[in-house]
Amino acid sequence: MKLGVVGLPNVGKSTLFNALTKAGAPAANYPFCTIEPNVGVVTVKDERIDKLSALYHSKSTVYTTIEFVDIAGLVKGASKGEGLGNKFLSHIREVDAIVHVVRCFEDENITHVDGKIDPVRDIETINLELIFSDMDTLSRRIDKTKTAAKGGDKKYREELDTLAKIDAVLQQGKPARAADLTEEEREYAESLFLLTTKKVIYVANVEEGGEQNEYVKAVEEYAKAEGSEVVPLCVKLEEELSELDDDERAMFMEELGMTESGLDKLVKKSYDLLGLISYLTAGEKETRAWTITKGTKAPQAAGKIHSDFEKGFIRAEVVDYETLIECGSYNVAKEKGKVRSEGKDYVFKDGDVVLFRFNV
Repeated sequence: MKLGVVGLPNVGKSTLFNALTKAGAPAANYPFCTIEPNVGVVTVKDERIDKLSALYHSKSTVYTTIEFVDIAGLVKGASKGEGLGNKFLSHIREVDAIVHVVRCFEDENITHVDGKIDPVRDIETINLELIFSDMDTLSRRIDKTKTAAKGGDKKYREELDTLAKIDAVLQQGKPARAADLTEEEREYAESLFLLTTKKVIYVANVEEGGEQNEYVKAVEEYAKAEGSEVVPLCVKLEEELSELDDDERAMFMEELGMTESGLDKLVKKSYDLLGLISYLTAGEKETRAWTITKGTKAPQAAGKIHSDFEKGFIRAEVVDYETLIECGSYNVAKEKGKVRSEGKDYVFKDGDVVLFRFNV
């Protein structure tokens, strides 16, 4: 999973990136400090993996990961090449979802590119640039498809109908994901790689204790209307937490009454937004989490490990995580009849612990 961290200059993008990845991207009080995208791979800690690894005395423990891409700040006119616009737009096409950082705090020492704090205006500045870029992409695609449709092929006429639906939404200043499309039309729309088809999580960057200020409420109202998610975070605090060792961080979080870090919140929202779950494999050699999309059937889940597992799939021996921990071992779970033998139509659930049987 690759998430692009975006926002206007000086809203806290690179600071958030530093906090998440500890990669040390430069954070400075001027626009375009980030010129090339900084990429950081974040290990997603999972208590289930820790417990299974201890249970099996595993030699190796492998967590799932998320790739964060810190993308250069955007300004008005980016779709026409202003600022670092063209680079921004090309980098954002490569991510699965967008983490849009919005400034929701006052600080006279940190300049705002538009001179005043207004998170909804800031959101719309970026969204409009993405919409303008998509309109340009769509215009070229419509011209090309119209030419192809002259041959009378029904396929191209259907594509034109879908393009017209998306164009109508963009013309209203709304993202392409707001278009009312059938499943088949949506699949076609995904092939266009439009910027505004990507799902969005807004990170409302607040001062410590400001999670429910008026700026955040405005962002939440905006996000609700378009079906996006919001995570209020004190990005500066998250960066400070990231610099502590595990014991110090746990103690500091306890003092602050925090039950989870900003990364934890962001990961959960990201998984939900993209429809992702994790299944688990465990043994003496390795305990590992595997990320799949909700609705994935057993053979395709097996294919995440190796294509041979999918090709030669026979069955999956499955026990849910809670039951396995309760039983204390796989053998006890099997003796108690808690291990199920599932076939090709089984749909995996989050937290399934599995042993695949296959033949190549």
